[in-house]
Amino acid sequence: MPTLTKVLLKSVEQLAVEAGAAIMQVYRREFAVELKADHSPLTEADKAAHVIIVRGLQALTPDVPVLSEEDTQRFEGANAEGFYWLVDPLDGTKEFIKRNDEFTVNIALIERGQPVLGVVVAPALSRTYVAASGLGAFKIVEDGQYVAINTAPAPQVGQPWRVLGSRSHPDPRMSNWLAALGKHSVQPMGSSLKSCLIAEGRADVYPRFGPTSLWDTAAAQAIVEQAGGRVVTLEGKPLCYADSAQVLNPDFVVWGSSA
Repeated sequence: MPTLTKVLLKSVEQLAVEAGAAIMQVYRREFAVELKADHSPLTEADKAAHVIIVRGLQALTPDVPVLSEEDTQRFEGANAEGFYWLVDPLDGTKEFIKRNDEFTVNIALIERGQPVLGVVVAPALSRTYVAASGLGAFKIVEDGQYVAINTAPAPQVGQPWRVLGSRSHPDPRMSNWLAALGKHSVQPMGSSLKSCLIAEGRADVYPRFGPTSLWDTAAAQAIVEQAGGRVVTLEGKPLCYADSAQVLNPDFVVWGSSA
């Protein structure tokens, strides 16, 4: 059973950074784009990051299985203690292809359906976020120091909500939701960066309508929750990762701490 320590968190962070470096090698040159069975895009950067992360996690915790977006077929479920790694080697492949820098590497550790450790690296933006239950949530600054992050309180009466929206996945239901929210401003952004901005208090809420998968959200959810926020369904229940056979999430909202 993995013990949630700063040593483990640092090891996972280093894996994600290594995967990010491999992604950037592809990003800086021309690359081909394939289409998977579900018509989502796939590049050699996705594949390279997948290999680095899976090999690294298997060496780090041999008894904990890995579910990666790029290899779902061989995953047989959590181990006897309820642990598994949940990985998106390149979250925001559409943003990667558009070359707008808003893509991430996501690694989460799931314990009995809940994300208890999360690492999100945005290699093109030189941003890294990490969190683990009992340790807190942190943004890593240029000198490698861990700086604790926290969500912001809800806006005061009369102040607008700072809303983040999906850049590549618009949904018509968003308009009705925003009308009910009240005064707001919306900033579009790709990948799990949206949740990380809420975790560090730079935005207030991110509603997501439409399909996302378990590996899109788990790492950032760990970071948001450890920073004091919530990632919940429209019914107010935390996103759950216990049923790995059901890879699609319901619609959800990421809230800051006092929302």
